[in-house]
Amino acid sequence: MSDPDAPLRHAVDSGALACVAAMAATSKGVIHAGAFGLRNPQAGAAMTTDSVGWIASMTKAIVSVAALRLVEQGRLSLDEPICDVLPELTGPSVLERFGTDGAPVLRPAETPISLRHLLTHTAGYGYDTWNPALWHLQERLGLPRIPTSPEGLRAVPLLFEPGTRWNYGINIDLVGRAIEVVSGQTLEAHLRETLTGPLGMDDTMALIGPAQQARRVVLQQRGADGLAPVAWRAPERLAFLYGGGGLYSSAADYLTFLRAVLGGTLLGPAMQAELTRNQIGDLDVQPMLSAVPTASNDVHLFPGQRLKWTLAFLQNTQATAEGRSAGSLAWAGLSNCYYWIDPSRDVCGVFLTGLLPFADPSALRAFAEFEESIYASL
Repeated sequence: MSDPDAPLRHAVDSGALACVAAMAATSKGVIHAGAFGLRNPQAGAAMTTDSVGWIASMTKAIVSVAALRLVEQGRLSLDEPICDVLPELTGPSVLERFGTDGAPVLRPAETPISLRHLLTHTAGYGYDTWNPALWHLQERLGLPRIPTSPEGLRAVPLLFEPGTRWNYGINIDLVGRAIEVVSGQTLEAHLRETLTGPLGMDDTMALIGPAQQARRVVLQQRGADGLAPVAWRAPERLAFLYGGGGLYSSAADYLTFLRAVLGGTLLGPAMQAELTRNQIGDLDVQPMLSAVPTASNDVHLFPGQRLKWTLAFLQNTQATAEGRSAGSLAWAGLSNCYYWIDPSRDVCGVFLTGLLPFADPSALRAFAEFEESIYASL
């Protein structure tokens, strides 16, 4: 039987990773938990499955599920214009092209943005980490990298007409803001009251307290001379820009969320079915080519197969070499944390470290080998 700890131990012993925690479970319970290395090398603090690290875009799935619960309650609509909730998204402009002088040529969008567009990353927004056009737009229009007000957001052009392409971007930040508007709560308070609190995810939060700070994973940066600690603090309260990547969590906490998704206990049957099916039709999730090498490598997930997006997750259309079934659910966070949910095989898993840039080959290799060993042990 394959040992799921072996690739984790090797990644740390070889110096490829400073630390890693990985866990897997079925609907019946946890089937594996392992942690290796030092979450804080300077302090000699060991990594554990309850070490707390910045999970970046793994925040998105939690916020997306929270929004779908509000859809079930009739407080949000998947397909009505989201500007009914967020007036700042009324009448956005679309980047048509850049002129010969480099100035952006804009036109009014023809299609109102919906919550479904935001949840599926088809609204037209992007991240400049993977979109050089956004850097140029920001420079020419005098826009900040991160808008901090509704007025600032209104000035951000879309990269394409809503519903016509998939492009990873600030969409779930806006979903988080919509949750705040309809709930009358801050996003963190709403998540704590309705989702993370009831699930017992006590280490999943944006503003970590002393208990979590004492177990915090120090983020590392890979450079030419190896790994070095990074002074990093996730966004705390930047108006609406929060739902896409503001949470800290642990492997144990996040696995609790994954098991709830796997078991279908967070949503009713109809919405659970919506959550787990392809929502972008003939569109495909595209490779994400880095425009900021210190933050991310190029992201090519499962080369050679078409990838889709549900209302919260990446979805592979073919079985993978590691054993993941077609139609499984997955995503990741910038700090080289990854997860998957395989309803067909009744298994899910999470892999957490704290490392930049994203899509690190050593981290991806260790994650793939961990996943493969979990399937071999089923």
